[in-house]
Amino acid sequence: MKLLQPGLGPLDGDHYLPADPSRVHWGLLPNATAEPLLTVRSGKTVTFDTISHEGILEDQGRDPAAFFGAAGIARNSLLHDAVELAASPREHMPEIHGPHVVTGPVAVHGAQPGDVLEVEVLALRRRAPYGVISNRHGKGALPDEYPQTPPGEPASMVATVGDDGRGRLPVGDGRQLGFALRPFLGIMGVAPATESPVHSVPPGPHGGNLDVRHLGTGARLFLPVQVPEGLFYVGDPHFSQGDGEVALTAFEAPLRATLRLTVHSDPATRSLAARLRAPFAETAVDHIVLGLDHNLDEALRNAVRDALTLLTDRFGIPGPVGLAYLSAAADFHVSQVVDIVKGIHGRMPKADLP
Repeated sequence: MKLLQPGLGPLDGDHYLPADPSRVHWGLLPNATAEPLLTVRSGKTVTFDTISHEGILEDQGRDPAAFFGAAGIARNSLLHDAVELAASPREHMPEIHGPHVVTGPVAVHGAQPGDVLEVEVLALRRRAPYGVISNRHGKGALPDEYPQTPPGEPASMVATVGDDGRGRLPVGDGRQLGFALRPFLGIMGVAPATESPVHSVPPGPHGGNLDVRHLGTGARLFLPVQVPEGLFYVGDPHFSQGDGEVALTAFEAPLRATLRLTVHSDPATRSLAARLRAPFAETAVDHIVLGLDHNLDEALRNAVRDALTLLTDRFGIPGPVGLAYLSAAADFHVSQVVDIVKGIHGRMPKADLP
């Protein structure tokens, strides 16, 4: 495939925001003091370039040419913005910062705290035909058992995209595991209402590192606005992820995302968002609620509580009936167990609800 270098190739949105070092945050999310890089009107579309942090981090050498070269990826197959960021004097302290490279923020004209920002995912284009799957730092579902590598050696595997559009992961004996791609942005969020630094890893009411694989093309994410003009940002691009993300990362790889940003200030939407504990979403077939907590059991309880609130508020279904419906027909899955704050997402079929 042809690389989507900065500014080249399809730019589908009304506006374009590249991911050069002057337009990204590294390891921290935009907060209430962040300066917007772009201001757009509600309903407009923005094309964002995103950079994957994997392959440019300090424990991987902060040298993408060497890191990817060891896996057979040629220097001329690297994205210029990723190389530029890794070589830049930008300070990134992994002991206190998260790993993620975040593009933005974008101000949305007229958005006020209490409003809801709808993020419609219109297009997700792969910027390169490769990425990384990692298990390190004592993270993941089995931190006492994996990684199975010598101490100090990063357990990062370079995966590629085959001619058939499927992921390819080398087994090490000449074979390759193939798997379907489901691109999505792990990070979509608005600035929290704080002037303190905001670590990029844990998700929260602001959205951020939600890592919900269903938020791909066609999905709509609804974020409660925390600060004037929202200050929306994106990052943590994935080519695919299984529910749970049970290593440290899934297939982390760079995307060009075109999103429509729409502000909802009507009383009904504001009231619903105020009663929910987390952002909510929908796809063509499902309503999606999110449960977030350091404890996975409590994250599940929060997802069920928000599902009941949505059923009551939007559809007029009494709580006892709603709980029975959720037990009979809804699916609750683990989104991820690696982001400090763990995630559950609950899916309710739209076809069931009038």
